[in-house]
Amino acid sequence: MPKIKTNSGAKKRFALTGSGKIKRKHAYKSHILTKKTKKQKRNLTHVSTVSRADHGNVLELLAIR
Repeated sequence: MPKIKTNSGAKKRFALTGSGKIKRKHAYKSHILTKKTKKQKRNLTHVSTVSRADHGNVLELLAIR
């Protein structure tokens, strides 16, 4: 049985924490930043975790499951 390959896009976008959670960056911080407020851009900078609903799908993309 061949090994399952990790999805190239997913390995660039997600990272595992020590406790097994998956870190992700916020969207909407790459372009068209002139119309967004400073507060909005600052809050999009913070890293958050993947929701429980998407957790299984991301693990499958990362070939961890």
